[in-house]
Amino acid sequence: MKITVSVIKADVGGIGGHTRPSDNLIQAVRDTVNASSDLLIDHYIGYCGDDVHIVMSHTHGVDNEKIHKLAYDAFVAGTAVAKNEGLYGAGQDLLKDSFSGNVKGMGPGVAELEFEERPNEAFTVFAADKTEPGCFNYPMYRLFVDALSNTGLIVNKSLAKGVDFHIMDVEEATIAKLSLWQDKPVLEAALMYPGRYVISSITTKDGEPIMDASTDRLHNIAGTYVGKDDPVCIVRTQKMFPATEEAGSVFNNPHYVAGNTRGSHNMPLMPVKLNSAATINFCIPIVQSLVFSMHDGKFTGPFDGFSTPDWDYVREQATIKALAIRSQGFIHPATLVPDELEYAEGYKDVMTGLKEKMVPMDSKSDTSERKENYEDPD
Repeated sequence: MKITVSVIKADVGGIGGHTRPSDNLIQAVRDTVNASSDLLIDHYIGYCGDDVHIVMSHTHGVDNEKIHKLAYDAFVAGTAVAKNEGLYGAGQDLLKDSFSGNVKGMGPGVAELEFEERPNEAFTVFAADKTEPGCFNYPMYRLFVDALSNTGLIVNKSLAKGVDFHIMDVEEATIAKLSLWQDKPVLEAALMYPGRYVISSITTKDGEPIMDASTDRLHNIAGTYVGKDDPVCIVRTQKMFPATEEAGSVFNNPHYVAGNTRGSHNMPLMPVKLNSAATINFCIPIVQSLVFSMHDGKFTGPFDGFSTPDWDYVREQATIKALAIRSQGFIHPATLVPDELEYAEGYKDVMTGLKEKMVPMDSKSDTSERKENYEDPD
């Protein structure tokens, strides 16, 4: 049976700041989805930091207007609660006043896969907060390109053949297909700069979908800073795809990503347990792992992929790396380059003070005058 798995997420309000949604907000989202559950086979609702995610299975295909409208209505209901409770950033990710047929380009993040369900269908949803879509570049590279990270690239015949990466330029809204293994150097060149070039989806050479990620940059839509993009992605696992353990393990080296407080810093991506609030320790970026089995579109799970004791050690390493780079204060690379600062307008405004004090350097500058007046003691 052909099934679509849709993950749609949005930040519509947090307690006291960008921490976590309130219980009443979550319930409003849940009530709205439950009221239209006839559209769905199954669903799961949770949160990562202050972002609510709705995981849905159905038979309507990707980019379906009714499915997207259901998610939009659920986030509108959550926004109403957020406003009533005085939550911070109420409706933050709803950048358009009315639904226009698809939530893409309206603020919410979307990851969707349509496929013929296997007898033992397995997939994992990775949900991140306080970072941007490029946060998945490094782990997905490890998973599908780096045999030092994933032995499956050697022993699994399907993976050894290579896959097709679909890379999006999020500034120009263009996309390119890069095939392994012939396009490996081009792929690596693109993935160097996750603020601009991000993995949109991954398929087998014959087009079977494996991975899909949300890629919207909120500041591109709104024209100003309204929060980080907080992406989600779906990865199918087992058999001809990566093992679930391989997909999880590529997050065991907390790499530096853009985001955090004011969306203007580099900090490590910390794997956390399901339904974790964002930390107020300078908003260390977080990622959660929702591991599902599915049969006839019905979910079993999610199992909390980052809940076992070994991940406590990884969280400790992320904390050490976070404190280390924060000790550098505002000096780059602790902060992002000016073009990537989410508060770029504020930075430019402050920098006008420097520009106003700048004067041209010429032959009569203070330095040259000192040279001209210098007398050799001999």
